[in-house]
Amino acid sequence: MGAIAQTLPAAGGRLAWFWQFLKNELAPYRGRTALVARMVLASTLAMIIAMTFKIPYAAYAALFALNISRENLQATAGATRAFIVGSVLAGLYLEVSLMLISGNDMLRFVWVGVTLFLVFYAISAFSSYTESARFAYLTVIIIPFIDRHVSSEAKVETTLWAVGAISIGSLTSLAVEVVFAAFRRTDDLTVALNDRLLRVEELLNSIAEHGSAPDAAWSAIERFASVGTSRLRRLVQRAGYHPQREQHMGGAIALVGRLVDIVASISQLSRTVSADDRERIRSATAGIAEMRRALASRTAPSFSPLAAGAASSDLPLLAEIETTVKLLQDVFTGAQTLPISTLAPRSARLTSPLVPGALSNPEHVKFALRGCLAAMLCYITYNALFWPGIATSVVTCLLTALTTVGASHQKQLLRFAGALIGGFIIGFGAQVFILPNIDSIAGFAVLFASVAALAAWIATSSARLSYLGVQIAVAFYLINLQEFKFQTSLAVARDRVVGVFVGLAAMWIAYDLLWTSPAAADMRRTFVSAIRLLAELVREPVSPDLNTAIESTYAIREQIDGQFVKIRALADGVLFEFGATRRHDMAVRSRLREWQPQLQTLFLMRITSLKYRLRLPGFELPAPVLRELEEHDQRSAQLLEQMADWVERNQPPSEPLAKVSLSLAGPQPQSFQTLIRGIDDLRNSLAAKIASELPIQ
Repeated sequence: MGAIAQTLPAAGGRLAWFWQFLKNELAPYRGRTALVARMVLASTLAMIIAMTFKIPYAAYAALFALNISRENLQATAGATRAFIVGSVLAGLYLEVSLMLISGNDMLRFVWVGVTLFLVFYAISAFSSYTESARFAYLTVIIIPFIDRHVSSEAKVETTLWAVGAISIGSLTSLAVEVVFAAFRRTDDLTVALNDRLLRVEELLNSIAEHGSAPDAAWSAIERFASVGTSRLRRLVQRAGYHPQREQHMGGAIALVGRLVDIVASISQLSRTVSADDRERIRSATAGIAEMRRALASRTAPSFSPLAAGAASSDLPLLAEIETTVKLLQDVFTGAQTLPISTLAPRSARLTSPLVPGALSNPEHVKFALRGCLAAMLCYITYNALFWPGIATSVVTCLLTALTTVGASHQKQLLRFAGALIGGFIIGFGAQVFILPNIDSIAGFAVLFASVAALAAWIATSSARLSYLGVQIAVAFYLINLQEFKFQTSLAVARDRVVGVFVGLAAMWIAYDLLWTSPAAADMRRTFVSAIRLLAELVREPVSPDLNTAIESTYAIREQIDGQFVKIRALADGVLFEFGATRRHDMAVRSRLREWQPQLQTLFLMRITSLKYRLRLPGFELPAPVLRELEEHDQRSAQLLEQMADWVERNQPPSEPLAKVSLSLAGPQPQSFQTLIRGIDDLRNSLAAKIASELPIQ
């Protein structure tokens, strides 16, 4: 999350901090205006189509059109497919269920409970979150209608209309993206990385030349640090890259974010720069400039060795800057020079629809039970009160269900704030002051597009605020697109907000009181799991069959990459947890965020060395060298397992740290020697760092 304050500011400065936070989150960046324009156009077109042809569930057609827009056409097409597949599967499930439970109230009640359990289990255990989330969402919004005393034919027809509305919204968004794709010439991820590296380069160059940097340069760096890299990670996940490129770009993003954080921290410390430090800074900025050139031209970088400076420095954190730049060089070199065609692409392999351990890990069942409990509490409440208007409480449980307390608190807070802004402030305000003066669909479209633009602008912020924009749109759409006329009843907005409040109360009961999992503890467990998985990858290949070995390594690599993504998400959740252990939890978060970029870089370098172990074309080694490499990797895996034990127990090693290195005899490629030397240096350095910084107090 960047260099946002590790603890909350003092009471007197909280308002100023919050205002600066909003300014950073809502500031324009390259590509934001175009993305918002596409989102608004797609959502408005979906609304006009649904209202013109009186298609039920028009609110969801417009909402999905707003949410499905991506930063490139391929990603939008993939999301559209996943949305439609998930919706169709939900429609089939509901149609079959209606035939089984029709006319039996007790059976329907049991079915609702079982269905809600399956919905939450699917979100946790299925590998495609988009498809499982769409399946869950459609199922949940149809449940209140199934409770109505209407004919079975009407229920079947309504279910089909819901599937059709979501499909219309998805296809409308895809059509808009197809049109805009013809005019797009930039890669949003490359632009975002280049902007950050450019600001760091300019600031460091200014320090090297003049001993200081202008305030505008510091402000730009601090804004990037505050915003963090969550939007960049979202770009990678949606870009549809080859798995190997996705992993390398994920590592680059983590390191660029780390570099920005370090440089931003310098602004709070001494800025005295010696002659030796200036030369070291120039060497680091030359490496950054070469990285930007390689990014822009998509060619292999050509780095010069970083200048060797004195062990001590008058400029704080200069050694950290050099280390991070060196790690970035390793990532960029590996991403550009290694052929990605040596292994089969993700689409060519058969993958399980379930995440690894879905059937054996009890956490998935616990998550489903908690979500089911919260949703059933809401279901029973609005039926007992005969208040169907607050059925949005069940949807609230679905949308804010996350595995840790902090992450859930974050989404719950943003959902409630979105309901207040989109429902009470904008919804009530429009009904009282604007809608009485509108008498055509054109006038309503202008109002609708204005609200959609506000929601879309917020939704394109970082992960800390983007959910607020989505919830503003949800609240406004559900009020004004429920019927095919202008909504004048204020009770609708009231019911939506009350439903959100009931859902949040149920979530507090189910998630804060049952099987509570603090984000910091989960973050530590995930980090330990990533180290152990990396040790498992280092031992590969285990099978003598090449195809089996490749499939095995791919499965491990995807698990490791997923753990890194989860660690970063959990780091955000820690900030929303409070209590007696907050200081310790923040210390754990800080340490793990500091160690992760090095571990992720080691993972990327290990992917390269694995090609030698697999003896792929162009990566063959003499038999004696290969045997030495296998023995070396076994020792390396043992050291990684020891590192995992240290972090898990929060205890440093009881004996002096033994370094693992490989001294090869006989001829071998220079690139191989350089790679192994880099792996050994990085792994030993990370082991020493972890050993010296434990225990975390």
